[in-house]
Amino acid sequence: MTPNRLDYCQFLLVSPLNYTLTYYADHVKALSHDRINRYLEKENVSSEDLWRNVKESLVLSPSGYLLFDDTVLDKHHSFKIESVYKQYSGNAHRVIKGIGVVTCVYVNPETQQFWEVDYRIYDPDADQKSKLDHVQDMLEDAAFVKGLSFTRVLMDSWYATQKLMKWIDESGRIYFTVVKKNRLVDETQGVEAYQKIEDLIWSEEEIQTGKRVKLNGFPANHKVQLFRVIPLPGKTEFVVTNDLSCNTLDEARRHCKIRWRIEQLHRELKQLTGIESCQCRKRSIQKNHIGLAMLLWTKLKGIAYDTGETVYHLKHSLWDAFITASLENPPLQFTLA
Repeated sequence: MTPNRLDYCQFLLVSPLNYTLTYYADHVKALSHDRINRYLEKENVSSEDLWRNVKESLVLSPSGYLLFDDTVLDKHHSFKIESVYKQYSGNAHRVIKGIGVVTCVYVNPETQQFWEVDYRIYDPDADQKSKLDHVQDMLEDAAFVKGLSFTRVLMDSWYATQKLMKWIDESGRIYFTVVKKNRLVDETQGVEAYQKIEDLIWSEEEIQTGKRVKLNGFPANHKVQLFRVIPLPGKTEFVVTNDLSCNTLDEARRHCKIRWRIEQLHRELKQLTGIESCQCRKRSIQKNHIGLAMLLWTKLKGIAYDTGETVYHLKHSLWDAFITASLENPPLQFTLA
């Protein structure tokens, strides 16, 4: 017996905690660890496979959002796994060893549904590309190859570069992106020197309406609206947009709130698919494991939309019969003093 994509995705779905190849082989008599290992090494799962599996269920909107961010698959116990680099993890709030995955999510604001439509694995030793290069590639692919309908692009501060922001602006689309607090801006139309965003003084009116500023390094005619947003108590973010008609804090927060859909994707991937649990060393196996975990999430999310359930309920309900039977007839019998 040789496993296939569906077999492996079914294993990732039904396994409660352990996603190793050894655990998989232990539960299928006709499979050995080596056979599963060879399958994953020779398989070739790519972002194109993800797109083929999601495009039929995707519901486009003229007001669609495109979201970009990256997540780090924690491999801090590993020493010889390929594609592992030291990089900052927003989840861990520090630099860790892991595999970086840059994701692209499409959001329909009318239905509030979202889909992962593209991803890239950050592996500069293999392709000499930065995370910024991957976002640029996915942005152009979404617009010119996939033909997605979107008017707004939401990004984290890591991707708030002149090149990406200029591309979005020149394509006639709107960006909302977080910028770092030490970013230099001018709010005086050249009268005074540039200053850090964190040093700006905000009036009560400006807190509600935002500031019209120019970012350092941008053309003189490229102005942005700057907002001070507090997404969580004790946390302040500075958000800029090229939509100069956006002049209320509530409107800016409404758009920025959409960005958390991509955080939801990353959380569900890690908690439900075992995407960061593969222990194999080879780059090809890690790549295919990640791709298959994403295919599983795509199908699981589709079922959740069709049934009105959450992906967590769908996964955890798989063990309901076992738990009920175990409570009625405990597999391990013991007594308490």
